[in-house]
Amino acid sequence: MEAVTLEKYQNELIDLFRSNGNVSNKKPMEDYMRNHFSFLGIKSPERKELLKRFFVEHGKPEREWIKPLATFLYAQPEREFHYAALAMIDVHIKKLDAEWLSFLEKLITTNSWWDTVDHIAPHHAGAILLREKASINEYPDRWIKSDNFWLQRSAILFQLKYKEKTDAEKLFSYIEAVSGSKEFFVQKSIGWALREYSKTAPDEVWTFIKSTDLAPLSRREGLKHMERKKSKS
Repeated sequence: MEAVTLEKYQNELIDLFRSNGNVSNKKPMEDYMRNHFSFLGIKSPERKELLKRFFVEHGKPEREWIKPLATFLYAQPEREFHYAALAMIDVHIKKLDAEWLSFLEKLITTNSWWDTVDHIAPHHAGAILLREKASINEYPDRWIKSDNFWLQRSAILFQLKYKEKTDAEKLFSYIEAVSGSKEFFVQKSIGWALREYSKTAPDEVWTFIKSTDLAPLSRREGLKHMERKKSKS
């Protein structure tokens, strides 16, 4: 049986995706992403099914392959390969430590757009930082001060899935640090983070929103869950 090498593995994946592109989906998908990226035209359900099939046929990637494999996939022009790179990280996320955060930071600032950043921040960086809290000082604390608004967004969103484990003081301090930002993606992330945390600590979030000078978008998004719940009661 022929040994599976990293080169063979990544080339098989490239061939699989390219042979399953759909021209009729290509333009609508590119338009949806404001033409920042090229697409093969593989929609999310089909892409996930292709990856599932790929893992059955070729096995899941070795952990030592993840960085070069993700780097290779991120170098491809089509967005589906960037999504595949994140799926490769998903395979091993429970075993990745703080050493991976510098690599994730590189991905956040490469081919940056909300669709990849919003996966990396809570699902990858967030998962690691929940286990490696000492690294918060080195990464999110620095990201929130960055001139790169995707890093700012990542700092705000890394606790998105934490629920009762959320460090509210940290979240609120990050929001206050960038509350004056005119950047849509920062304002939107503030609202999203507050809305999600309001499902766990509504009184705390309500008090923070009412006492903090937030952009209208952030305030509106942050209050959505609480106002919806209030209207039903």
